[in-house]
Amino acid sequence: METKNTPLFGKENLVWMLIGLVTIVIGLILMAGGKSTDPNVFNENEVYSFRRITLAPILIVAGLLIEVFAIMKKSK
Repeated sequence: METKNTPLFGKENLVWMLIGLVTIVIGLILMAGGKSTDPNVFNENEVYSFRRITLAPILIVAGLLIEVFAIMKKSK
C-alpha cells in the first residue's frame, strides 16, 4: 500500500509564517537595549521611549497575528 506524503502547510503558508517570524524578531530587537554605561544613572527617556513601549509590542503582536493567519489560511 502506497502512502501519499502531503505537507501540512503549503508554500504560501510557509512564506507568511516566515514574514510573521521576521516581524516578531524585529519587535524583540527594537525592545532590547536601554543599558546605561553608569549603573548609578537612570535614563528615563531611553528606557521608556516610544520605540520600546509602543512600537516594539505592536510589532510583536502583529507578528503573532500574521502567524495565526498563516496557520489558518487554506492552501490552494
